[in-house]
Parts: sequence; structure tokens; C-alpha cells
Amino acid sequence: MNASILLASGGFVSPGSHDFVFKPVFGTSILFTKPVFQAILAAILVAVFFLISSKKAAVVPSRAQFFGESVYSFVKKDLGEDIIGHEFMKFVPFLFTLFTFIIVNNIFGIVPFMQFPTMSRFGFPVALMIFTYVIYHYVGIRKHGLGKYLKDIAFVPGVPKWIYVILTPLEIATYFIIRPFTLAIRLFANMFAGHLLLLVFIMGGDYMLHNSMVLKIMSPLSFGFGIGLTFFEFFIECLQAYIFTLLTALYIAGAIADEH
Repeated sequence: MNASILLASGGFVSPGSHDFVFKPVFGTSILFTKPVFQAILAAILVAVFFLISSKKAAVVPSRAQFFGESVYSFVKKDLGEDIIGHEFMKFVPFLFTLFTFIIVNNIFGIVPFMQFPTMSRFGFPVALMIFTYVIYHYVGIRKHGLGKYLKDIAFVPGVPKWIYVILTPLEIATYFIIRPFTLAIRLFANMFAGHLLLLVFIMGGDYMLHNSMVLKIMSPLSFGFGIGLTFFEFFIECLQAYIFTLLTALYIAGAIADEH
């Protein structure tokens, strides 16, 4: 954890946004900070694991092969075929990469000695959002043509013309501003808030442990909340990877739908 116990007038100062700022490991560039190295490590871990687990595929799968195939089947079926439809296979590699990359970076938040979710740095969700944003608009324009794609977004069919005065600006804002912004902010905010809560209870428990006898007695309660929140945070980390990938699939499905 990057947090430290800060004393001000003998009291405990809660962790805050400063605990999400890291100095470069070497040099002065932000490209050499802990979150960047974690993102690179996540990409390597995902690639190496699935290469190894699929290299010696057997009829009776090993544990690694079974786990790898289960994750792939889940993304392929639940986030690909069920959401996008008959054109889903061309998008499965992207969805699979997105899901596994996000979930590994999220889980770093509860891994000992790392204990920081990469996606709690806003730049990383934004980068993933840009990939999603470009892909779903690109496939929509490629299928329908730029004119029809933009027309269907701005002028929803079957609506009285006078409604367009209100609806058209809202639809344009939804597709080009609100969707990408909420996609990134949802992942970031959940990882930021979850990590901050863990810092508060764990560092608070440590602070009480080194103070008066009354606080020493109460410190296990704080540590207990911290441990319970760790399990809850694991669930949230997995859920947020799923939600981000699910919304990506939904946006792609909407962009290529015949009735778009």
C-alpha cells in the first residue's frame, strides 16, 4: 500500500487521493510509475497464462487448461454470442482481452506487496474506453455508412418531429459523450473507492494498535472490517471487469444492429 499513517495534533489523518499518486520508480517520467508497471505485468501474465494453458491441450484438461477454457467460454458465450448475435466471433478476441486485462489489474488491489488496483488511476479506464469508443463507432459506420449511422443516432425513427428539438441533442450527447464518460468513470470510481475504504480500515487498525489500551482493544474490529472488505472488494473487482466488458458488447451490438 502507498498509504502511510499521518499524525496531525496526535490524531489519525485518513488516507486520501495522495495515496494514489506514485513517484517514478526511476527517472522522472510518469511512464515509470508503479501503476504503469502493473499494467505491463498484467498484459504479460494474461498472455503467458493462456499461451501455457492452451499449448498442451488435452481431452482431459489440466487445471490451468480447464480454467483458461472456462474463462474463454464464458466471454465467448455470455458476453459475445448472447449479446452481439451471429457476428459475435470477430469481436471475441477484443472482449476476451478486455475482460482478462481488467480483472487482473483490478485484483492487483488485494494482492500482497502490490495492493493497488491499476484501474483506480483514471488514465487506464480512459485508455480502455477509447478502444471501445473507436471500435463500436467504427463497426457501426462500416456497416451502415457514415450518413445513415449518424442520422439514426440523431433522429430516432417513429418519433414526432417536434420531439427532435429535445431528443436529438440528448441522443448525440449519449452516444458521443455520456456513454464513453460513464464507461470509464464507473470502473475508476469503484476501484478508487474500494481501495480507499481498505486503506481506511487497515491503516486505522494499525494506528489504533499503536495507541492507548482502549484503541488497542478496538483495533481488531477495524482489521476485521478490513478483511471482510477485502473479500467484498474481490467480488467488486470481478464484477466491474464483467460490467465494462458487457457494456462494450452491448454498444457494439447496438452499433451493428439492423434496426440501428
